[in-house]
Amino acid sequence: MATAQHGILNLEFLPSAKKLRVAVVVSAWNTSITENLYQGALHVLQQKGCTKVQRIDVPGSFELIYGCKKAAHAGFDAVIALGSVVRGETAHFDYVCQAVSNGIKDLNLLGITPVIFGVLTDDTLEQAKARSGGALGNKGAEAAAAAIQMAHFSI
Repeated sequence: MATAQHGILNLEFLPSAKKLRVAVVVSAWNTSITENLYQGALHVLQQKGCTKVQRIDVPGSFELIYGCKKAAHAGFDAVIALGSVVRGETAHFDYVCQAVSNGIKDLNLLGITPVIFGVLTDDTLEQAKARSGGALGNKGAEAAAAAIQMAHFSI
């Protein structure tokens, strides 16, 4: 669901979020980026009528896994993980990105609550800025749209 093609996210075709309870788990690392992601997610949720949004702050992206696990077991209709990992000079980037993506995947395999991966994994801070409300849209907004869709998912 790339916003880059059109510059904005089309909310017209999303179902209502009026009755949904959504947890947004936000990493405090790279706060300028994650706050923009959160604001993008919150805007979409509010535009679709969601009034029950709970923000849960965690220290870093690695801790998103535990925060999302706790939220998934707390009766929310969807959980959104928002973080930003920017490549540095060590392999730390690779370990954190792999662990977080696998952790979120594992939570989804439990099938309790959909957990949406809204974690930026960029090479530079400029790339993160472009994806958190800049030229390439806001991946937090896209994560909220995915959360709404998955909360309504049924077979």
